[in-house]
Amino acid sequence: MRSTVLLLSAAILAVPVMSHAADIAPVLAPQPQPADPDKWTFSLSPYFWVAGITGDAGVFGLPEVHVDESFGDILSDLDFAFMAAGDARYDRFSIVTDITYVRVTTDSATPRGLLANEVDLKQETFAAMIGAGYAVIDEPQGRLDVIGGVKIWYMETTISFAGGPLDGVSGKDDATWVDAMAGLRGMYSITPSVYLTGWGLIGAGGADLDWDVMGGIGYKWNDAVSAVAGYRALGVNYSDDTLTNDIVEHGPILGVVFHF
Repeated sequence: MRSTVLLLSAAILAVPVMSHAADIAPVLAPQPQPADPDKWTFSLSPYFWVAGITGDAGVFGLPEVHVDESFGDILSDLDFAFMAAGDARYDRFSIVTDITYVRVTTDSATPRGLLANEVDLKQETFAAMIGAGYAVIDEPQGRLDVIGGVKIWYMETTISFAGGPLDGVSGKDDATWVDAMAGLRGMYSITPSVYLTGWGLIGAGGADLDWDVMGGIGYKWNDAVSAVAGYRALGVNYSDDTLTNDIVEHGPILGVVFHF
């Protein structure tokens, strides 16, 4: 299920593709722009995250496929990906959201036990998080928010085996679940233009475990546009009677943040 983790990686990437998601480099990350207590301020951040993936995936009781994808592998297998995040803030209160969609197709995975010569995997993953935050620290130079929310996952995985004892065997399955998430996000200005940002979230629900961490550095070009570069890692462990997805995705993330 190399493709299953793939999208989580591209942005929950969809579990091999999962990517995603997220959640979000710039989206969950607060921006270096003091909120006006008398009005709402907003930010919108398209971003790109192509991460390596490691884990296991399986459908309909078929042997689990071990996924071990590098950044380059995922780029070559990625069919399509969309990632964007948003933030609305009023005084110390905020609303955050992050949406990712990834579709990955790969044919180089090999299941454990050498039960097949080749495994074809196609994975589509959609993840959307919406949450609310409150700034327990809100100073001109930095801010720390407590965040709570929910993340909705949808994943469709198709696995086909070729060669060996499982030659010609295939299976397709999908799953939808919701996880409750909670954690912290923060920002600290090093200079008027350069700032550090990051978050850490953990949760569970439909999945046994769902977590997401990111750390990065941003540059404020002006009051309307910022850029963020960092490193993000995300893990999800989900299983039901027919589908298993236990993967970790990690890699660099780049985003542009528009403030208005």
